[in-house]
Amino acid sequence: MPPNEQPEWVHTRRREIGERIRAARLEAKLTQEGVALRAGIERHNLNRIEQGHAAARLDTLLRIADAIGVPLTELVR
Repeated sequence: MPPNEQPEWVHTRRREIGERIRAARLEAKLTQEGVALRAGIERHNLNRIEQGHAAARLDTLLRIADAIGVPLTELVR
């Protein structure tokens, strides 16, 4: 496997985490714009994370969880 290519299970997990972020955000009745603003990230980056198209750094996941008001473990379980 080339160095930058991830195994399929990594992509699957990334999509699952993105789905949990989106579900938690909607449950909290927050928009992507609102969460992005609170987390200090660009809305399009949050969108790519929610869709599983981008890998989020741990620091970014912590800020997203805090912006939504949920523990990080809820998003990455």
